[in-house]
Amino acid sequence: MSGAAGGLFVTVEGIDGAGKSTHIESMADWLRRRGWRVELTREPGGTELAEALRELVLHRPMDALTEALLVFAARRDHLRQRILPALERGDCVLCDRFTDASFAYQGAGRGFDAALLSSLEAWVQEGRQPDLTVWFDVDPAIAAARRAAVRAPDRFEQQDLQFFSRVRQGYQSRRSADPERFVRIDGDVSPEAVWQQVMVALEARC
Repeated sequence: MSGAAGGLFVTVEGIDGAGKSTHIESMADWLRRRGWRVELTREPGGTELAEALRELVLHRPMDALTEALLVFAARRDHLRQRILPALERGDCVLCDRFTDASFAYQGAGRGFDAALLSSLEAWVQEGRQPDLTVWFDVDPAIAAARRAAVRAPDRFEQQDLQFFSRVRQGYQSRRSADPERFVRIDGDVSPEAVWQQVMVALEARC
């Protein structure tokens, strides 16, 4: 499977604590063993400018519009500087979060206008979407317990369970709108069982 530019664009999504970080390096290794050159990156972030914007988004108070604009500004730089050049080389880009996170967090979570997010998506991405999105779906209470066990919370992770329930619904809505792109992973089970699901998804689509 390859994208329009010859490469493969895979994104990994899920609420904080869903298990993405546990498995994304293993996903990169799996892809490399099958001959892909892998560009492993993240959002917000991935470039010097985007990483600076990430720090603002994660740690400075701001309203939903400012937050959305900063995230999409970071995304635009990330696409131009790193994602699109890698795809044009025929590489695989494996990205921890992409635009689905904006619809889930800023849209469903913050209640920001989905139509405006769609406009930003069209302007910034110019039609480029991931070839495959692996969505780690987990109960928000389980995710909260995992987060509390490993790190101090950032501005998003400090939100309550109701916020993360809305975010989870936002991901479900995105999946329903584009079921061919999404693969749902049940993140409520053991890490070994999660990885088995991930391998099945990759083998079927990559």
